[in-house]
Amino acid sequence: ESLGSYFLKIICEHFKSSENIGKALLFHVEVLLQRKEELLATEKIEEIIIGHQTGRQLTTELVGCLHNILWKKAAQSFQVEDYADALHWYCCSLRLYACDQTYLDFARLQRNMAACYLHLEQFDKAKEAVTEAERRDPTNIFTKFYVFKIAILEGNSDRALQAIATSEDLLRAEEQEENDVVTNRSLVSMFLNLAAQLALQNEQQIVAEKALEYLARYSEDAQEVIVALKCLLRLLVPKVSRMPESENKKKQMDRLLTCLNTALPKLAQYFDGEVSTSGSRTNEAHWFRKTAWNLAVQCNKDPVAMREFFIISYKLSQFCPSDQAVLIAQKTCLIVASAIDLEKGRKASTISEQTMLLNRALDQIHKCRDIWNLLKETGDFSSDPCETLLLLYEFEVKAKMNDPLLDSFLEPVWELPHLESKTLETIASLAMEMPAHYPSIALKALKKALFLHKKKESVDVLRYSKCMHSLINLLVPDGVPNEELCPLEEIWGCCEDALSLISHTEGYPEMEILWLMIKCWNIGIFMYSSNKYMSSEKWCGLALRFLDHLGSLKRNYETQIHVLYCELLETLNKKKGPTC
Repeated sequence: ESLGSYFLKIICEHFKSSENIGKALLFHVEVLLQRKEELLATEKIEEIIIGHQTGRQLTTELVGCLHNILWKKAAQSFQVEDYADALHWYCCSLRLYACDQTYLDFARLQRNMAACYLHLEQFDKAKEAVTEAERRDPTNIFTKFYVFKIAILEGNSDRALQAIATSEDLLRAEEQEENDVVTNRSLVSMFLNLAAQLALQNEQQIVAEKALEYLARYSEDAQEVIVALKCLLRLLVPKVSRMPESENKKKQMDRLLTCLNTALPKLAQYFDGEVSTSGSRTNEAHWFRKTAWNLAVQCNKDPVAMREFFIISYKLSQFCPSDQAVLIAQKTCLIVASAIDLEKGRKASTISEQTMLLNRALDQIHKCRDIWNLLKETGDFSSDPCETLLLLYEFEVKAKMNDPLLDSFLEPVWELPHLESKTLETIASLAMEMPAHYPSIALKALKKALFLHKKKESVDVLRYSKCMHSLINLLVPDGVPNEELCPLEEIWGCCEDALSLISHTEGYPEMEILWLMIKCWNIGIFMYSSNKYMSSEKWCGLALRFLDHLGSLKRNYETQIHVLYCELLETLNKKKGPTC
């Protein structure tokens, strides 16, 4: 080696006027660096640079070779964290810089120097280097990273956010120019990942959130997206949960929903379309579905948002093994979503909107019924109201959509052994709720409900009275009775049943007794006007029997009713004829 080095000195001295002397000089530098004679190498480099600047110019190729030697040496020093030495070699390269070097090479050199300055905590010099790099190569993703890093260290969140936003512009430009989008997308993902970490380390949460959002949007690595979304949700959920109800909170909840909707296809990609038995993957799916569930529960004042979170929780749960806990969660998600769609359907402003909501609810009801059938095989759910709710929800949809098979749907329902009076009353109400109009179904349901009420050892008088009110109101709609349309014998039987219960039970609502009395009296007056005097006396007499059971309201009506009844009897005595 020493002999070779001696020969190099002779060659460099002897051929110093040769146009090819640069090759020998560079070779000499390389040999000195290999022998760890860095001081001599530095002197030789200084000599080459001065010669290059004063007339003994190296060829473009040799200038590039010298840059490579210097950058390689700088990179080695940087790797062992000797940043001052790395900066020394980069500064040598900077001195050598000339017009034959491209702007991109110069920008890269400035970025490398900025990295050294930052590690040496020479912040102002780092900022100058980054500014120069940005001037020469403003769209480079590595330049953007250093712009971002400087902004974070300065606490300039607006500048940091701007640097993140330009990553999206960079991808769009690459797509339009049909360049290597895959490579650039990978670099952008790396930049956003590092940006999020750096922002969190410097307590810049808003900037970190934005970086994670962009990472989840543009990364094509499913696992990377899932990790980014989990981190983002962990940052956002506690903050949003503490916010008071406001338009801003609604926007943030929409943002959370977007995160979960982004996670759904990535989990599908992660699981490759199958439910995984892998513990880590299953845990990911559970984490996201539970997060969606908890957010749904928080939306008690926003049913539309609640539905969206429950539906996404249901979809996410499909990546989990179908144990009892998951089935219960799926059932609840679909039940609540169906209830919300039905409520919105009742208030829909157009027929098309209502039809859409009802069809969506029906689809959820069918899915829920399948889950419910599976769930019943896992344990005792006799106290769970799911069966009844599904029955009522499906009936409401079919009734409002005028399903021609509605009667067929109800046939097995009437025969159910554990059908409760409350369920029947609800069926009756739904059968007459616009746009549905099924009085025959409502009548049948109310009669069955009254039968069940009377079968009980202790009759719920309040509910019985409401049920009886609904039944009689169906038989005799408000207004003038019509003998052809109103089944008077059936109405009479209902009134007698009510009167019997009133006579033997306490607590029958006084307003309901008054309503029954007025209803009977009006029928009696109608009979009188139709020259049905005997029937008139009969119905008015029934009204008097209800009068006897009134409490505080009795004296308001007693005198008037008795006077009218006496006048009626006098008229009846004068009216003799076959029509009586």
